[in-house]
Amino acid sequence: MFFFTADWHLFHKNIIKYSNRPFSSIDEMNEELINRCNSVVSPSDTVIHAGDFSYGDKRKTKEILKQLNGDWLFLLGDHDRSWTNHKSLRQIYQRTINKNSITVCHWCMRTWPKSHYNSWHLYGHSHGRLPSIGKSMDIGVDTNDYYPYSYDEIETIIRSKPDNPNYRFIENLKKLQGG
Repeated sequence: MFFFTADWHLFHKNIIKYSNRPFSSIDEMNEELINRCNSVVSPSDTVIHAGDFSYGDKRKTKEILKQLNGDWLFLLGDHDRSWTNHKSLRQIYQRTINKNSITVCHWCMRTWPKSHYNSWHLYGHSHGRLPSIGKSMDIGVDTNDYYPYSYDEIETIIRSKPDNPNYRFIENLKKLQGG
């Protein structure tokens, strides 16, 4: 199973105040994020983290990684330079799951690969403050009670969203071309 998340900001004291998180300390926040994640993610699952995983150093962050279930893939965010070689991190992840083309990036995009075919875009960075357009969605932990989203949860949410703004353009172009 696939899970998606973003913006954990481990070891980032100011994120508690900035995002109005219900934690009294970074230790409490880090522990709760680990516990909530492991309560839904199994060791055989894949987790895509769309940036801003940790504000901590490599040693502290590696200790957290050892505690997490699943196989993790990290995308580059604003605060991911202290714990990893950021040059090795991708900025965009693309995959098709159950015939749904998905683009994941730390930053929200107005258009994304295959958006004109009504593909999905999952993003972070905005901590629930930026409304999505079309088939896009903020997957940051601040938007899901500090849990990662499962693919099934995202599919249910995305299905209820309107078409991408540029989707109708392709549909109309096909009609004009007789297709």
